[in-house]
Amino acid sequence: MRLGSKRRDDPELNLTSLIDVVLLLVIFFMLATTFVTEGRLRVVLPEAGAVPAETARKPVVITITAQGSYRINERALLNNSRETLRAALRKIADGAPGQPVTIRADARTTHQSVVTAMDVAARLGFTQVNIATINQQTEE
Repeated sequence: MRLGSKRRDDPELNLTSLIDVVLLLVIFFMLATTFVTEGRLRVVLPEAGAVPAETARKPVVITITAQGSYRINERALLNNSRETLRAALRKIADGAPGQPVTIRADARTTHQSVVTAMDVAARLGFTQVNIATINQQTEE
């Protein structure tokens, strides 16, 4: 009697039919699913009778000369100190620093003078600061 092991063939699994069935199930669930839009939020906005009036404010113009002296709306200041510039800007703003500020600096002025004007305006609450330039036409 032989008690030795017989060589057995490894069983084969045919995955082709399994992949086909899974693919058909995925397609079925994709077509049968309804997409619910519950995430939308409906908001009813309140109504107002008056339209807000646009108040066109003239911009505050800070002019800086080549020597570093300041002029606000073409009015010369007594001296070139930060405190004088702050007081003049505060007086022009009248407690409403929402006005735009335009800085017109001479090309030969020091960088420190421009930075000082921007710093004083920012500390007073001015948020829209513009720097005026001229447009030079390039010769071709």
